Amino acid sequence: MKKATLAMAVLSLALGSAQAAKITVWTHYSGPEQAWLVNAAKSFGAKTGNTVEVVAVPFGDIKTKMINGASKGEGPDLVATIPHDWLGEMAAAGVVEDMGKYVTGAAKSDIEKVGLTAFTYKGKLFGVPLFAEAVGVVYNKKLVPKAPTSWSAFLKTATTLTNPSKGTYGFLADLTNSYMNYGVISAYGGYIFKNNGGTLDTGDLGIGNAGAEKAMSFLNDLRYKYKLVPEGVDGQLAKAAFVDGQLGMFLTGPWDIGDIKKAKIDYGIMPFPTPPGASGKWSPFVGVQGLVMNSYSKSKAESAAFAKFLAESGSIIDFNKAGGRIPVSKKAKKALASDPVVAGFGKTIAMGTPMPNVPEMGSVWGPWGNAVNLSTSKAGVDYGKILDAAVKEIKSNIK
Repeated sequence: MKKATLAMAVLSLALGSAQAAKITVWTHYSGPEQAWLVNAAKSFGAKTGNTVEVVAVPFGDIKTKMINGASKGEGPDLVATIPHDWLGEMAAAGVVEDMGKYVTGAAKSDIEKVGLTAFTYKGKLFGVPLFAEAVGVVYNKKLVPKAPTSWSAFLKTATTLTNPSKGTYGFLADLTNSYMNYGVISAYGGYIFKNNGGTLDTGDLGIGNAGAEKAMSFLNDLRYKYKLVPEGVDGQLAKAAFVDGQLGMFLTGPWDIGDIKKAKIDYGIMPFPTPPGASGKWSPFVGVQGLVMNSYSKSKAESAAFAKFLAESGSIIDFNKAGGRIPVSKKAKKALASDPVVAGFGKTIAMGTPMPNVPEMGSVWGPWGNAVNLSTSKAGVDYGKILDAAVKEIKSNIK
């Protein structure tokens, strides 16, 4: 009798382990991208027998809901997707799972280094990177037939095309935007937090060093010395001039390509050239988005399998076709090499630096953005004084 009971117990455990799992995925995607995710969930379900429920959650609510609700059983199994600069705060709250034991071998080697770096926090890989974005110089091929690759050629092209009395311009950018202009700051040797072998030292701020001062001087020169960027120009005004055919080149990201295509502008995408006297190449901020798993999930193995399924190159190619996102899958990028957006911004992404993913970055944006704004608001300002004040405020906020 005892043997029969034991046999039944073993059988019951075996059947229970073979039962299909239900995976819940939160997403902020809409339209074709949401359809891609739903279709992928159906395909994965048919292949594995597991059920994947896709739940739409507003982008701005995801982080707070996860941090407040995961430990109470109110979170999903996976989120598709979060920006990597949320990662530090979510990892510190203990709500995201270390994916290092799941993303290995070929799956890991297919992900570009910038993606892995962005989703690594305190030495652990806390997500599966899917796509990235960075700014670049988009140019009108009718006005700029050949992309200028040196600063001297860039300046000559921009100056030749600039004629404010006729409403035409060679180059425009939002000079007050710290995110957009980080590539210049990095080129001169500025940085946010010192990167020591993959670990960010939040006590070592580089936005007030000598290189950062030179970068502010250069951005100021674009307005007051070279007279390329008039006061009051922001990203929207620059885009409007470009789609109207009045602008040769402007600094932007993939988010503006849809409007450029609608305007039927024959465009190209290139990196900003190395600024004069810079110690390094222009290296813009890179934002990466990826999948994260709830550390309180009861279906971790199945959720990890679905995450890897979504990150396969074939799936990522379909994702690109749905929304135009630029993949960090090496195989997918190779297959999409003829796409000018993937090729163009893919190059600037590869040149770039992931935004810091530590919680302390929240203390940086305000003071640093204000410093960049003040440094480009009029000629002859004291860049050192402005940046020193920003550093002092940031350090005070971090404490």
